[in-house]
Amino acid sequence: MDWQDCDLVEIVPGKQSGVPLVKGTRIPAQQIVEESEWGSPVEEIAENYPSITRPDHGFARLRR
Repeated sequence: MDWQDCDLVEIVPGKQSGVPLVKGTRIPAQQIVEESEWGSPVEEIAENYPSITRPDHGFARLRR
């Protein structure tokens, strides 16, 4: 997935080996997308990743 145009994701060289992360966290963005694809409801993702603010959960609906 191309994350460059996603405002909710950042790529920081040297942080988590440059993997795209949810902005302000160390959570791989792809992990959130995959959990959504596997059928996890947004509420469950929110429970699993409390450091992600509620408005950020919108990118869990992205697909590859």
